[in-house]
Order: sequence, then structure tokens, then C-alpha cells
Amino acid sequence: MKLALIIGITALILVAAFGLYVTDFTAYLGNNPATCNNCHVMDAVYEGWFHSAHQSWANCGDCHTPHALVPKYITKGLSGYHHVTAFAFGEIPDAIRAKHDSLEIVQENCVRCHIDTVDSTFEVDHISDRYCFECHRYVSHGERGVSLLPYQDQ
Repeated sequence: MKLALIIGITALILVAAFGLYVTDFTAYLGNNPATCNNCHVMDAVYEGWFHSAHQSWANCGDCHTPHALVPKYITKGLSGYHHVTAFAFGEIPDAIRAKHDSLEIVQENCVRCHIDTVDSTFEVDHISDRYCFECHRYVSHGERGVSLLPYQDQ
């Protein structure tokens, strides 16, 4: 019984290690935008970003993940889980829409990078009820005309 358990655990570890190796798992821990473009669903988003003004200043993680170490990797882990399960079960949406938590992260990062502009635009006690990207949607990913699936609010 003990030998079977040891063999089973060893086999599980080997299968997991092989899976991590063939998927180049460590690439997803970094910040290379090409890694985000591994999925064809991201082609238009990547192309839009590549030809936008933000390409020189920010990569995917700068806008789409928190900057603190632990929250960043929690967010990456949850996103990875959602991406893998969507791919595995064939539930990839035609157009990707950010969840509420993602919208909040992007908003915090907009303000973090553009704090001087935000401070000079709004009074200290003013709290905006809109996201920056509601008006500045094309800044980070370029015009939606590049995409085969244009942005739709509904």
C-alpha cells in the first residue's frame, strides 16, 4: 500500500512537471507582452497595443495586474485559471470583456501612472464615478478598427 502511494505521488509530480515544462509555464510569470499574445483571441488586442502610444511605456502587466508582488501573482494565477479552463472546455468568448475586478485594477493603474494629470484635472475632494478608459478607450490598445470583433457595450 505504501509503495503504491509513493508510485502514485511520484507519477503525479512527473506529469505535473512535464505539463509545466511543455506549456512554458515560467513565461507566464514574467511581463513579456508576446506571452499574452499566445492565444489567438488576443491577436487584435496585442496588435492594437503594439501600434499604440502605450507600447513604448507600458506592457500588459503594467495595466492589467496590481503592482504589489502578492496581489500581482494572485491576479495572474486567477486569470491563468480562467484562461486554461475556458480553453479546455471550449468556452472562449468571441469578444473578451474585463470582469469588475479587472476594471478596478486597470483604473488604479491609470491613476498611478498619470497621477500628475489626475491631480491637475480633478479637485482633491472630487471622486469620479467613471473609469479613465471610458473616455480614453483607444489610448492603450489603439483604434478598435484593427479588430475583427469591434467593441460593443452590449
